[in-house]
Amino acid sequence: MKPRRYLFTSESVSEGHPDKIADQISDAILDAFLAEEPAAKVACETLVADNLVVITGEFRTARKDLFDEVRDRAEAIARQVLRDIGYRDAETGIDPDACEVQVRFNHQSIQIHKGITLPDGEIGAGDQGLMFGYACDETPDLMPYPLWLAHRLVQRQAELRKSGALPWLRPDAKSQVTVAYEGQKVAGVETVILSTQIARDLDPAWVTQQVAREIVDPLLPHATRTPTFRLWVNPAGPFEIGGPNGDTGLTGRKIIVDTYGGACPHGGGAFSGKDPTKVDRSAAYMARYIAKNLVAAGLARRCLVQLAYAIGVAEPVSLLIDTFGTGTVPDERLEDIVRCSFKLTPRGIIESLDLRRPIYRKTAAYGHFGRAEPEFTWERTDQAQRLVAQAG
Repeated sequence: MKPRRYLFTSESVSEGHPDKIADQISDAILDAFLAEEPAAKVACETLVADNLVVITGEFRTARKDLFDEVRDRAEAIARQVLRDIGYRDAETGIDPDACEVQVRFNHQSIQIHKGITLPDGEIGAGDQGLMFGYACDETPDLMPYPLWLAHRLVQRQAELRKSGALPWLRPDAKSQVTVAYEGQKVAGVETVILSTQIARDLDPAWVTQQVAREIVDPLLPHATRTPTFRLWVNPAGPFEIGGPNGDTGLTGRKIIVDTYGGACPHGGGAFSGKDPTKVDRSAAYMARYIAKNLVAAGLARRCLVQLAYAIGVAEPVSLLIDTFGTGTVPDERLEDIVRCSFKLTPRGIIESLDLRRPIYRKTAAYGHFGRAEPEFTWERTDQAQRLVAQAG
């Protein structure tokens, strides 16, 4: 039977998108706590709207003065994140020096704290929930191709903006990529959409030409496009009002961008602003680590890993591996190997991936997976050879 031909679409957003501003501020606050106290408990949420930033959340520290210290620094941290992204004034989307910043820190519930502090130093899951990890052989980073390309389009937009090569670009941007598949194989790129904030009074046709030449063409050779390929640049018209001046942003609202672009299920839990006792984050990182190593080992071309937890309980309540018929050994055998090869309790995950470090602000834009950052331990494939040996 001839493989079915179909289209699949994923999107990404730039670091200047309002939701990503919120994610970066929340993770910058998390890093500030972890830099001083690696075991700090953090659940930070940020809202940005027009000329306002609100930072709130629940925190617990062993050092009593650390709570007050980071709370007092939070406003300066938020303003610096805005500057680093590239916001300079209200014209660009928000003024980092003149905007209002409200900080409302709260202490973590004593009942949650007691529930996750178990005997013998073990850590109970910080919440119930289900987490997914995924890997496939469509790209060198073992990520789905539509999302992989969507991330790189907005990354290149930011690089050209920050370098001054295209000084009329502004921080806010979104990309969307539609890929044609034949069965499980990429057949070509069908559509690219890039909506990018720009300086005022630019000719739309000239903007399209520049975006095509400087951003899209270097990443997408013509040979990789389908015969019906289309490029849309700012399809709604001039995109001049962006950032928080154009839209409200909230922490945790880009969970599909953060993960796999919709190529696999999502448990619904966001990552940013959460310390690694929150399995929404840490177990999702471990699930990616497992899936990536299984694919890197050649034991599958596609691999989905699901973990699920109960609040206050260390061991996962379930583990599922699905290789979509691409596995070289049965999925049940891979589940047995994973149980023996990976530590799946919160403490085991934190120690295996060295997650008590201030590394998280960097995760908060351009995806948590598929990036060759040395801090991203969950992207290593150091277990692949051992998995091959165990699979026999």
